[in-house]
Formats: sequence, structure tokens, C-alpha cells
Amino acid sequence: MISGYRVSSNQLDMDLTVIYNYISNSYWAGNIPINTMKKAMHNSLCFGVFTDSGQQVAFARMVTDSATFAYLADVFVVEDHRGKGISKWLMKTILEDKNLQGIRRMVLATSDAHGLYEQFGFKALSCPNIFMELHQPDVYK
Repeated sequence: MISGYRVSSNQLDMDLTVIYNYISNSYWAGNIPINTMKKAMHNSLCFGVFTDSGQQVAFARMVTDSATFAYLADVFVVEDHRGKGISKWLMKTILEDKNLQGIRRMVLATSDAHGLYEQFGFKALSCPNIFMELHQPDVYK
């Protein structure tokens, strides 16, 4: 817990404007259409961090079947709220969520936050030769 903030996984609490403005300008989903973002959120387990006044300052979502597999996506903390431990608190909250217990495999992709995720047990793929992808990086252009 961090004084002055709260975490919620209630979809109704999520601020689409804040989330969309960040994600649509990110390196991983730049130019994502807003309706695609809405659909992604609707079909995911979403987590947000909010100030006591209700301003959303962080977000993450798990794409999961809530039984065997989960993919962590779209994690961010807005710049003005970084350096306060929010990302660690958010990750701890996500991994303790009742819907994510007993999951056999959780994966994520990052180009710049390996240190954060390693603190929570994530590591490079142990068998990268068994994973394949269909990657379409220009799909939103």
C-alpha cells in the first residue's frame, strides 16, 4: 500500500482517456485505434492505480483464461508518479489477484523494464525454441 493511492481492478474505475493517451503513444502499441483499446480492456483483467482524488496514474492488464495462461500487457505509470514504488505495488497486486492463482504460465514482453519484472520471478524464456509468434508491428498504421 502507498499512502495517497489505491489499486482497483474494477473496469468501471478505468479512465479510458488516460489509458488510451498513454498506450496510443507507446512504443508497443502506437496508433492503436480507440475501439481496439476498448475491446482489449473489455476482454482483459484490468488493474489501475488511482490517487485519492480519483486520478488514474498507472495501468496494467492481464489477458488470461484464469486457469492456465496469462499475458501481462500495457503496463505503465505516468511520469509524474514514477519513483514512488507504484509499479512494484501494482505488480504485487496483480500477482496476488484471486483470478490469477494457479496459472501455469505467465508471459510478458518488454524492451526496457526487465529489472522490474525479474523482481517478481519473470525471466527470459527457458525454452525459446518452443515459442512462435505472428507479429504484425504495423497493424495500427
